[in-house]
Amino acid sequence: MYTEEIFKRRNEIGGSIEVICGSMFSGKTEELIRRVNRARIAKVNVEIFSPVADTRYDKSALVSHNLNSIPSKAVDSASAILPLADHIQVVGIDEAQFFDDGIPGVCIALANAGVRVIVAGLDMDFKGRPFCCMPELMAIADSVTKLHAVCVKCGQQAIYSYRLVPNESKILLGEKETYEARCRNCFNLDGSI
Repeated sequence: MYTEEIFKRRNEIGGSIEVICGSMFSGKTEELIRRVNRARIAKVNVEIFSPVADTRYDKSALVSHNLNSIPSKAVDSASAILPLADHIQVVGIDEAQFFDDGIPGVCIALANAGVRVIVAGLDMDFKGRPFCCMPELMAIADSVTKLHAVCVKCGQQAIYSYRLVPNESKILLGEKETYEARCRNCFNLDGSI
């Protein structure tokens, strides 16, 4: 998969892991798209991956809530990223919380091979608990950017994704009809924790 020549070339550049996290509607995908577009302007080889399970928008493009988009590849597992990232200098990964628990190892392997890895995902689930592998990704990251939404109830800084529909499944894809951004106080007032 990684030849010695590619490994050496990438190590000369230096790899890294950047994590973009926050609640729903905080601009994580927008920020991922912005960083990837900057890399493209610099004429760097870029590839973006998203989980096959995220069927909200488009299987061949990463689309933000503001409907900005960029081409991406949907994959069914974290391990599927490595063979597709050969000769790539910047790898973007969206909705990391929907990947299996192999995603931190994939990010480490890419970064150790000299790849700049930019990962975006929800840091907490709808109950306000750490979401899947995101805490591990934040721990191994070279940098972490936590974005905040605006609480729809009071206008304060929101860090929670409040689920509007009665469903206890940890993963429930949805948009504004299913979730709202809430601050700590408004999230707790409705008994979500």
